[in-house]
Amino acid sequence: MPKISAFVLIPPFTFLGLAVLFLFGMQREGPNEMRSTLIGQSAPKIQETALAGYEVFRNDMIDNGAVTLVNFWASWCPPCRAEHSTLQDLSESGIAVYGVNVKDRDENAIGFLEEEGNPFSAVAFDNKGRTGIDWGVTGLPETFIIAGDGTVLFRFNGPLIAENYTARFLPELEKAMAKN
Repeated sequence: MPKISAFVLIPPFTFLGLAVLFLFGMQREGPNEMRSTLIGQSAPKIQETALAGYEVFRNDMIDNGAVTLVNFWASWCPPCRAEHSTLQDLSESGIAVYGVNVKDRDENAIGFLEEEGNPFSAVAFDNKGRTGIDWGVTGLPETFIIAGDGTVLFRFNGPLIAENYTARFLPELEKAMAKN
C-alpha cells in the first residue's frame, strides 16, 4: 500500500471544512439580513442640518411617544425612488416618517421632493454622511422603526417595495404599533 503524504490531504479537508461552514451559514435565520447593533438602544443623534425649505429633523422628534420611521435616502438612488410611493402611503396613514438625505446635492434633493412629493414630517441634510455612519447605514435606502421612547426596534436595508415590504418590514411595523 502506497504511503500518502499529509500535504495531499490538506486541500480536500480544507474544502470540506469550508463547505460545512457555508452550509451552516446558509441555514441560519435571515441569511440576507444584517442585524443592526442599534436594536434595543436609543437612536443616535441626528445632525440637525436643514434641507432648505423643509422643517429640520430634530433629535426630540423621535422620542415623542409614537412609533416613527427614519428613512435614509438620496435623490441619486434608484431604489430610493422606487420606495418613495410606499413612504408616502405610510405618511398618509398617520405614521411619522422622517428623512435623512445622505451625500446628495441640496438642489437635487429639493427637486426630487418637489417633483415626487414629500412624505417626510421633517428632513435632515447629511451631505457628508456622518449621521449615516452613526446609525450604521450600509447602503441606501435604509429605514429604521423607532419606538415611542426613541429606542431602535428594527432596521430594514433596501427599498420598501413588493414582498420585501409586505413580508419583512410590515410585520415588524405592525408589531411595533401593537406594543405602543
